Amino acid sequence: MHPSAYIRSGWNLLDFIIVIVLFSVIAEGMTDHKPGEAHHAAGKPGGLDVKALRAFRVLRPLRLVSGVPLQIVLNSIMKAMVPLLHIGMLVMFVIIIYAIIGLELFIGRMHKTCYSISTVEDDPSPCAFTSSGRFCVGNGTECRGKWEGPNGGITNFDNIFFAMLTVFQCITMEGWTDVLYWMNDAIGYEIPWIYFVSLVIFGSFFIINLVLGVLSEFSKEREKAVARGELQKAQESKQMEEDMIGYMDWLIEAEDVDEEGNKAAIAKKKMMKKFGWYKHSEDGGGLSAVTTCSCTFFYRDSV
Repeated sequence: MHPSAYIRSGWNLLDFIIVIVLFSVIAEGMTDHKPGEAHHAAGKPGGLDVKALRAFRVLRPLRLVSGVPLQIVLNSIMKAMVPLLHIGMLVMFVIIIYAIIGLELFIGRMHKTCYSISTVEDDPSPCAFTSSGRFCVGNGTECRGKWEGPNGGITNFDNIFFAMLTVFQCITMEGWTDVLYWMNDAIGYEIPWIYFVSLVIFGSFFIINLVLGVLSEFSKEREKAVARGELQKAQESKQMEEDMIGYMDWLIEAEDVDEEGNKAAIAKKKMMKKFGWYKHSEDGGGLSAVTTCSCTFFYRDSV
């Protein structure tokens, strides 16, 4: 198969397969029964049953992918997937490590809050029975347990899954200060700031920036893909120009050969005219007359 053949490109092959599958619509229309025609037995239609191919109609939007701009984008994404997967594994490793540390330090600490004795209304903020956490002071409130926790009980370190979710929230720097203040209210100011500040510095400023670096490399890879496409077009154009130049050289050489042949023919005609040999081509009796005269002179000399 030719190196530039249509089927050699994976995108062209995808487009070809989609077009072939779309012919199932035409085949289905050809096999439909018309009114007044005799129906065959159930389960045995008159023609080829292609109704199962209807599911492949969802492939029609994929024809847009075979466009050159989308090819460049998808190729760049696929080439960036491997380093992005490595960075994703590193991010997951950091999240799991900090989630385990949070389980050891903060498990069950986010379920106490200040309740009003008279109205039994909770204050949406953790409190502490002892230590240097927040105490419920005045106005007839006391710290009680069995509170679901902040954010409807989602933000806590009671199990590995909620702990990983809380760590991920802090890495994204979305409301991480609220989590820090809640933990300060629950257990005090000694440990939480070390945990959360180190998490934000290492997890957000360092790890997440690695992801951004991979995405910037994706952008560079896209630029390289565009440059490769332009280079390929330039090479094809150059090859076409070289082929055209070679064809023109061949035509010029052919014209030179024809011109040399014409010159040789003209010189030959001049030579034949000079010795009187060309006259027989104009009238058929010239050569016979010359031959007769030559034979007469030869006979006389011999007698």
